[in-house]
Amino acid sequence: MRKLGLIFILILSFSCSLLEVEEFTGGCTIILADGSSIQVDGIEILEPTQTITYRDEDGKLWSLFKEDYRSYSCN
Repeated sequence: MRKLGLIFILILSFSCSLLEVEEFTGGCTIILADGSSIQVDGIEILEPTQTITYRDEDGKLWSLFKEDYRSYSCN
Protein backbone atom coordinates (compact mmCIF):
# COMPACT_ATOMS: atom_id res chain seq x y z
CA MET A 1 0.00 0.00 0.00
CA ARG A 2 2.83 2.37 0.81
CA LYS A 3 4.47 1.79 -2.58
CA LEU A 4 1.18 2.54 -4.33
CA GLY A 5 0.93 5.86 -2.48
CA LEU A 6 4.49 6.76 -3.45
CA ILE A 7 3.84 5.94 -7.10
CA PHE A 8 0.67 8.06 -7.03
CA ILE A 9 2.55 11.03 -5.56
CA LEU A 10 5.30 10.72 -8.19
CA ILE A 11 2.76 10.60 -11.03
CA LEU A 12 0.88 13.58 -9.62
CA SER A 13 4.02 15.68 -9.22
CA PHE A 14 5.14 14.81 -12.76
CA SER A 15 1.79 15.77 -14.29
CA CYS A 16 1.75 19.08 -12.39
CA SER A 17 5.16 19.99 -13.76
CA LEU A 18 3.79 19.59 -17.30
CA LEU A 19 1.48 22.57 -16.79
CA GLU A 20 3.91 25.41 -17.24
CA VAL A 21 2.55 28.86 -16.50
CA GLU A 22 4.56 31.96 -17.36
CA GLU A 23 3.63 35.01 -15.30
CA PHE A 24 4.23 38.63 -16.27
CA THR A 25 3.66 41.42 -13.76
CA GLY A 26 3.28 45.10 -14.48
CA GLY A 27 1.64 46.74 -17.45
CA CYS A 28 0.81 44.47 -20.38
CA THR A 29 -0.80 45.14 -23.76
CA ILE A 30 -2.72 42.42 -25.56
CA ILE A 31 -3.50 42.92 -29.25
CA LEU A 32 -6.75 41.12 -30.02
CA ALA A 33 -7.55 39.26 -33.24
CA ASP A 34 -9.77 42.15 -34.43
CA GLY A 35 -6.90 44.64 -34.05
CA SER A 36 -8.12 46.29 -30.85
CA SER A 37 -6.00 46.23 -27.71
CA ILE A 38 -6.40 45.67 -23.97
CA GLN A 39 -4.19 47.24 -21.28
CA VAL A 40 -3.91 45.10 -18.12
CA ASP A 41 -1.74 44.85 -15.02
CA GLY A 42 -0.12 41.45 -15.46
CA ILE A 43 -0.97 38.25 -17.31
CA GLU A 44 -0.40 34.52 -16.99
CA ILE A 45 0.21 32.33 -20.03
CA LEU A 46 -0.41 28.59 -20.01
CA GLU A 47 2.48 27.44 -22.20
CA PRO A 48 1.01 24.31 -23.84
CA THR A 49 -2.10 26.12 -25.14
CA GLN A 50 -0.82 29.74 -25.16
CA THR A 51 -3.97 30.77 -23.27
CA ILE A 52 -3.65 34.21 -21.65
CA THR A 53 -5.38 34.80 -18.32
CA TYR A 54 -5.78 38.26 -16.81
CA ARG A 55 -7.98 40.29 -14.46
CA ASP A 56 -9.84 43.41 -15.54
CA GLU A 57 -10.11 46.61 -13.49
CA ASP A 58 -13.05 45.12 -11.54
CA GLY A 59 -11.05 42.01 -10.64
CA LYS A 60 -13.01 39.74 -13.02
CA LEU A 61 -10.93 36.87 -14.42
CA TRP A 62 -10.70 36.54 -18.21
CA SER A 63 -9.04 34.03 -20.53
CA LEU A 64 -8.06 34.49 -24.15
CA PHE A 65 -7.29 31.51 -26.36
CA LYS A 66 -4.56 31.72 -29.01
CA GLU A 67 -7.09 32.41 -31.79
CA ASP A 68 -8.49 35.35 -29.76
CA TYR A 69 -5.29 37.45 -29.81
CA ARG A 70 -2.45 38.34 -32.16
CA SER A 71 0.28 39.26 -29.71
CA TYR A 72 1.11 40.58 -26.26
CA SER A 73 3.87 42.62 -24.67
CA CYS A 74 4.68 43.43 -21.06
CA ASN A 75 6.95 46.00 -19.45
